[in-house]
Amino acid sequence: MKAAVERTHGPAVLAGVGSFGGVFDAAASPICAARCWWHPTDGVGTKVMLAVELDRYDGIGTDIVNHCIDDVLVQRARPLFFLDYVASSRLDPEQMAAIVTGMAAACEAAGCALLGGETAEMPGVYAPGHFDVAGTLVGVAERARLLPRDDVRPGDVLVGLASSGPHTNGYSLLRRVFGALPLDATPAPLDRPLGDALLAPIGRTSTCCREHWP
Repeated sequence: MKAAVERTHGPAVLAGVGSFGGVFDAAASPICAARCWWHPTDGVGTKVMLAVELDRYDGIGTDIVNHCIDDVLVQRARPLFFLDYVASSRLDPEQMAAIVTGMAAACEAAGCALLGGETAEMPGVYAPGHFDVAGTLVGVAERARLLPRDDVRPGDVLVGLASSGPHTNGYSLLRRVFGALPLDATPAPLDRPLGDALLAPIGRTSTCCREHWP
């Protein structure tokens, strides 16, 4: 797990895993008065319950990072670093390693650092075997390029991009809708088992746009 995290580090990371947080040298990135920070914090919702049921966790780590990256991407910001928080009934080292390795892979692909975070054991708060994951990502954007722009007018063309799936939204509803089906079933029009479709991680929008950061 430590090696996966450190692959995301560059010279700007002054302190990483083990310090209950991270230190990032702003002088090592192009920060000035014309730029501002963005720092969304989010989770992946009840999708974690499907991960527990199928005993598959690396996609959850990918989800939390890419979900936050997409939040800064729509503000024309570039992701700089990410910090995570994972709480469970009891710490499972293999489960934790899979989650963090997924986070590291997503950070590495987007060119941002996984600085570290916090883990907590809370028996009684979480059912045995269950967990939750959240994270905060910090990005930077040119103030002059922030959205929405002041020059948007009636008649301008708005282009919408179709989602590749539910990602991390609506899983309480999805679990009710498909509750009567086994997760290894392949109902029409799916071309793969239901569990695979529901656990598919967020598409790497951030990776596709990496060469075009503002």
